[in-house]
Amino acid sequence: MNIKKMITAVFVLCTILACNNNIGNSKQTTVNDETMEKNEKALVVFFSHAGDNYAVGDVEVGNTKIVADYIHELIGADLFELVIDKYDGMAYESLCELAKQEQKEGLLPEFQDELKNLDQYKTVFIGGPVWWGTYPQVMFTFFKKYDLSNKTLIPFTTHEGSGLGQCAEAVRKAYPKAIVKGEFAIYGHEVRGGKKQIAKWLTDIGYTIQQEEE
Repeated sequence: MNIKKMITAVFVLCTILACNNNIGNSKQTTVNDETMEKNEKALVVFFSHAGDNYAVGDVEVGNTKIVADYIHELIGADLFELVIDKYDGMAYESLCELAKQEQKEGLLPEFQDELKNLDQYKTVFIGGPVWWGTYPQVMFTFFKKYDLSNKTLIPFTTHEGSGLGQCAEAVRKAYPKAIVKGEFAIYGHEVRGGKKQIAKWLTDIGYTIQQEEE
């Protein structure tokens, strides 16, 4: 009887150890899957206005482009800028009036270039200044042209007091099947010294920074 009990005890112990090993392997597989998900390349789609800007004056690089460049540097995201020549050289007040007219009439300005290989990205950052409470109309041109359904979308804005405005809501309305999260807003006059803010935001939403922020 003692021998039978010993054999039974050894069998039970082996079964428990085997189960524990399977659980450990399952957890490792999950971690690897999550790591692969986070390391997949993201895309930054943005509009930025160089030239005469409120609070920063006449700048060669627009505020939103600086943020987009930070994202590229810090996590290796690809960039796609919506470029419109007709805004070049316009005084700030004139541009404001034009932006107001475009929004009121629902105009959709065309931008240069075509975005290719969109399917390779699961996450898309969507950035722009806040003009009259929301993104510039060219962003809505992009929304109409490209389907970002079933992707993770991260809106961000540069502003001088409007915060996110209605930008996140605009993205949700344009892409009701997408996951919209991680919204971020930064003052335009802060972006040139704001790399640490961008790095913290990216870290907070789950990204690993590729290089030391300044």
